[in-house]
Amino acid sequence: MTRRTALTAALAVAVMAAGIGAFAQGRRSFRWGGVNGNVEYDAKLTFARVRFDSGVAGFSRRGSNGEPPWAHDYPTSDIHLMKILNELTSASPHVDGSSVVTFDDPELFNYPIAYVSEPGMWLATDSEIEGVRTYLKKGGFLIFDDFRGDDWYNLEEQMKRVLPELRFVQLERDHPIFNSFFEIKDLHFLQSYNGQPTYWGMFEDNDPKKRLIAIANRDNDLGEYWEFSDTGMDPVDFSNEAYKFGVNYYIYGLTR
Repeated sequence: MTRRTALTAALAVAVMAAGIGAFAQGRRSFRWGGVNGNVEYDAKLTFARVRFDSGVAGFSRRGSNGEPPWAHDYPTSDIHLMKILNELTSASPHVDGSSVVTFDDPELFNYPIAYVSEPGMWLATDSEIEGVRTYLKKGGFLIFDDFRGDDWYNLEEQMKRVLPELRFVQLERDHPIFNSFFEIKDLHFLQSYNGQPTYWGMFEDNDPKKRLIAIANRDNDLGEYWEFSDTGMDPVDFSNEAYKFGVNYYIYGLTR
């Protein structure tokens, strides 16, 4: 068994171990109860999720459990991904919770990587724009996930406000982020919204040879796969693949 094969096998096992005994019970029935207490900051790697309170044209895309757009799959997906990262790498993250911050919160700078759900609903305030700009220029890495269709144009517009000189470019499979830990061979294997997902990156100085500062999972929802990986809702192969993306994103963000 090769090291790569062994890691993939370990991932499948870790997927099943990531939850808390909810396998094959279907989707969870809890109702949105607000933000859990943030993990106390101690310089240890923590999943950081960005909260935004404004919606496009006042529209708020609530989830099936009543959660606002930024909180889709929270907090289960956050914890599951960190458990996988803990099982397979030496990153040693917190696995008992995550932290929620805003783009204009100084606490954001405690986290080298931040995750944004449903960015199609994000209508940034001036203070958020300044916060994102400073975060990225200081070395932060953003993951945009769980959006589709015309949501893309809103994300583009908000990021033009953040860094007018930069543009998203479509990433190909040979970009280092898809090989930073696992070798991801097929960017179209996951199809969250019954279409072909694509992955878009924003680079320092618009130079693809420089650091990737943000990645957008266009027409995809990795967080959904992470959240329900212990329920039997999706085939294990899908959960495995989604975790490979998540692990790669974190390893890339921590080492660049």
